[in-house]
Amino acid sequence: MAPRVNRETAEHYVWGGLCDGWRLLDRPGLQVIEERIPPGGSEHRHRHGEARQMFYVLEGLLSLEMEGTLHELVTGDALEVPPGAAHRAFNDGAEAVRFLVISSPWTREDREPA
Repeated sequence: MAPRVNRETAEHYVWGGLCDGWRLLDRPGLQVIEERIPPGGSEHRHRHGEARQMFYVLEGLLSLEMEGTLHELVTGDALEVPPGAAHRAFNDGAEAVRFLVISSPWTREDREPA
């Protein structure tokens, strides 16, 4: 049986200098990461050659630019990013945003600048 996992027990990493990620599930076929972006935080525009991703907002307002279109996602919203689509998640709001990124297959070594 797989052990219970949460932000206290999951592998934690910092990206973009001030954003957090917790690897809740990290397998070649499926990856589930909880991320937190504070106000003003952003990732670089990029794409994945193989991975399909689903962004699901747990709390706050997530701005997600995909292929030149801005999507503003609020708590409970989800958006799919298909393989090859250039995208960038960021936070222009006043509060931190928390969300899940579900990827299949995983994104390790499947990321290139866009």
